[in-house]
Amino acid sequence: MLAPSDTPVRRALVIGYGSPIRGDDAIGPLVAERLERDGVPAGVTILARHILTADLVPDICAADLVIFIDATPDGEPGEIHCRPLAADPTTIAPMAHALDPRELLAWAAALYDHHPPAYLVSTPGHSFAFAHFGLSEPVAGAVEALAARVRGLIAEPPGIDGQPVVSNAFGDGSMTS
Repeated sequence: MLAPSDTPVRRALVIGYGSPIRGDDAIGPLVAERLERDGVPAGVTILARHILTADLVPDICAADLVIFIDATPDGEPGEIHCRPLAADPTTIAPMAHALDPRELLAWAAALYDHHPPAYLVSTPGHSFAFAHFGLSEPVAGAVEALAARVRGLIAEPPGIDGQPVVSNAFGDGSMTS
């Protein structure tokens, strides 16, 4: 039996991404910075990125759980969405400098046979106009709720399939707070 200090640490990777100059698209990096500032459990790595690039694959392969944070163009600004992601090699981006999270997961699966549970935590944006880290009011109001959703996913113990046990999953695979 393991003593509390011998308990294995769950390695989680949180990647907040989006353009800091495109208004609400900056929500991903801002939430990542909030999580980093407020502190996260041991074993959690927080990254803030402008775009997703192939150099993230080794970080994904070192994780037991991957959480992406981003703004979405569709929906009610400020709503919190959480959906499981799976590796999807059909999401191949035409430009290799900006990738889809499912493509990164597909690379980790194909190259390293690594299949961590992964989630996209997002909120619909209201304005994607030029504004340096300037969030619209409804999206700015969602920063703490997004951070709380990420903290909740990190804290959830893995279920039988390795996915965190999430109590508000809907039949379509999406989750909303």
